[in-house]
Amino acid sequence: MSAEHWVDVCHINDLLVNDGVCALIEDRQIALFKIKDPFEIYAIGNYDPIGQANVLSRGIVSDINGELVVASPLYKQHFSLLSGQCLEDSRIRVPVYSTQITDGVLRILVEQHHND
Repeated sequence: MSAEHWVDVCHINDLLVNDGVCALIEDRQIALFKIKDPFEIYAIGNYDPIGQANVLSRGIVSDINGELVVASPLYKQHFSLLSGQCLEDSRIRVPVYSTQITDGVLRILVEQHHND
């Protein structure tokens, strides 16, 4: 059984525009990206399944054919910030998390698993 809930992460001003940062949320490393100004926040899993390391938050954000992506700093595969899909290999995807800002605080929707 699982349940979704919102987790407060940080104040939105703690994030830099066009830069990634990793947050540890309930034993998950989540890569956060604040894009543009006025800004949008994207959250994806930090684990690069190809390079097998938690590094996506250190990747370079860019736009490929109108799609916002982050390039892994290891082997340079591109992961969509919207879907988590790897552009170079359609079989590979990283988790994507919903975000919201409440009173200047970034919140992320996570799924909590219960062993009932």
